[in-house]
Amino acid sequence: DGKRFVFTSLKDGDLNIYTMNVDGSDVRQLTHQVGYDGGPWWSPDGTKIAYRAYHPTDPAELKDYQDLLKQHIVRPTKMELWVMNADGSDQRQVTHLGGANFGPSWTHDGKRLIFSSNYKDPHSGNFDLFIVGIDGTGLEQITTDEGFDGFPMFSPDGKQLIWASQRADPKSMDVNLYIADFRP
Repeated sequence: DGKRFVFTSLKDGDLNIYTMNVDGSDVRQLTHQVGYDGGPWWSPDGTKIAYRAYHPTDPAELKDYQDLLKQHIVRPTKMELWVMNADGSDQRQVTHLGGANFGPSWTHDGKRLIFSSNYKDPHSGNFDLFIVGIDGTGLEQITTDEGFDGFPMFSPDGKQLIWASQRADPKSMDVNLYIADFRP
């Protein structure tokens, strides 16, 4: 509704998600679990937020995460998608794929997420677009080109999809925007 921002910040020592009024007042921390919470995105009706997260529990992985964070960097090789209510309640993991799952955006009806993932080959730079229900069911692959496909977003009516891709030359660092008609 344009009244609040959702954002990720390191302001309290860890990467957490916050909301605030557009004038900068009423800052509220929504996530509190140690680890990376980022890339938040409002649902079309503004009642939910999708985001990517990595919450290391293994002591060695936790130390690695915290050491990197001291340098203001992260290693985004393990991330899953999560959803929560706009007030931070009911945080729940959507994907359990492994690899890097990121860039979640909502379908126009708010029932599914489109996102980028390399879960089929987590050590590669081959990212494709997938759609999944916010309950974690119905995973569907959308793109199959080599290289990077990411940062997808639907038009408000859900009839078109725009995304960034290296499909013109997967070996280059060039990323272009593509738009396509979408039929679910």
